[in-house]
Amino acid sequence: MSMTKALEEVHEGGPGLKKVIGPKLLLLLIMGDIIGAGIFAITGKVAGQVGGIAWLPFIIAFAIATLTAFSYLELVTKYPQAAGAALYTHKAFGVHFVTFIVAFAVASSGITSAATSSTLVGQNLLIGVGQFVDGVPTDSTATMLAAIAIILVLALINLRGVGESVKFNVVLTLVTLGIMAVVIFIGVVAIVNGEGDVGRLVVFETPGDRNAFAAVTMATATAFFAMVGFEDSVNLVEECKNPKRDFPRIMLTGLGLCALIYVMVAITVIMVIPAGDLLNPQNPDAGILLDVVRIGAPGIPVDAIFPFLTIFAVVNTALINMLMASRLLYGMAKQDVLPRAFGLVLPKRRSPWVSILFSTLLAVGLVVYVNLDSESSIVGALGGTTSLLLLCVFAVVNVALLVLRRDPTPQGAFRAPTLIPIIGAVASLFLAGPWARSREDWLQYEIAGMLLIIGVALWVIAYVAHHVGKKRRTNAG
Repeated sequence: MSMTKALEEVHEGGPGLKKVIGPKLLLLLIMGDIIGAGIFAITGKVAGQVGGIAWLPFIIAFAIATLTAFSYLELVTKYPQAAGAALYTHKAFGVHFVTFIVAFAVASSGITSAATSSTLVGQNLLIGVGQFVDGVPTDSTATMLAAIAIILVLALINLRGVGESVKFNVVLTLVTLGIMAVVIFIGVVAIVNGEGDVGRLVVFETPGDRNAFAAVTMATATAFFAMVGFEDSVNLVEECKNPKRDFPRIMLTGLGLCALIYVMVAITVIMVIPAGDLLNPQNPDAGILLDVVRIGAPGIPVDAIFPFLTIFAVVNTALINMLMASRLLYGMAKQDVLPRAFGLVLPKRRSPWVSILFSTLLAVGLVVYVNLDSESSIVGALGGTTSLLLLCVFAVVNVALLVLRRDPTPQGAFRAPTLIPIIGAVASLFLAGPWARSREDWLQYEIAGMLLIIGVALWVIAYVAHHVGKKRRTNAG
């Protein structure tokens, strides 16, 4: 098949994506993404910001995310197509530039999250191997190369098709849930044996002179790093067997279960680890959960085992993020916001290979950029940028829902109460503001701005290419 004919098929509804995702796979996809890197990377950071009430920011973050979830549920059952927030923005406002900026912000949130996850995987892999092999390098260059290798492997899995990617996600998610069960069980045993203190759950501690409201606000913004799972699942809607039936109940169920797990882990961490140690875990690379296992089960060689277990959970997040980014680019090609080449799929695998290649190159570039800046914290910079971009996208989605109420609602589609998207938009914008970040975290705005500048440059290229091609076709006719 020629390239021209393939592009025409994409634009005219040619080979689409394969519908392979049922309710069980969708639930594991959502839970695997939310629980993955987030629970390892930010639990300690949140605890370090507010001390014993670390469970509260997670509850608030999930509550605000649930408000936006209602908006997503109405939109995804009304428009069951790939592209998520970008598609809803396009239908609501009809301005290609705005649509592209939203699409690029969503893709950037996924790619910054994947870059963070891949780097954490690289760190833990080198640490774990170093327990058995002497001389394994753990410097920034070695971590960067390990992260790049991981991203390339994930790209190959993605190219195999969504069916293989989601099946791999099932295995990794089940392993992650098993790890969480073990951590919580060990914490409970430690508490029963007198190693824990219930009174710590109401102790507020924060670095500096922040008041409780400011500290909880900042911690809640940090907790939003875990919420990228929304867009990941929505961008796979075209590959779901029955989105109108499955999405509402599965998304809300997944959110509820993830909120419960996060709160239980946070409570376990607070009760087991002394308050003064929350800011200084013994192994910051493996995360504060390692200290829970070390205190609760001192006989287990956690330094040799836990880094490898962490890899399963974190690489799962990276896989889903990259899966989402490629499907978003594919969806934008279907809407003519990106060049039609991004909508090309492999004939047999039906995976969007051009979009996968492009998102992989972006992720690799971001990993290289972050690792070259040795003074920056990966979780603080890229994880915070993920939260910032995601909160802005949430605000746009809530506003888009209100605008799209002008379109008739199909029979059987979900409908959210009008007050919910209003509250969701206001809360999301509030948490995206500078008051929700310390001065050290303002680098997140610089990174987000840089990414959006790249997005504007790409939009100009796509816009010019699209209109030049249209003019040529007009002249030829």
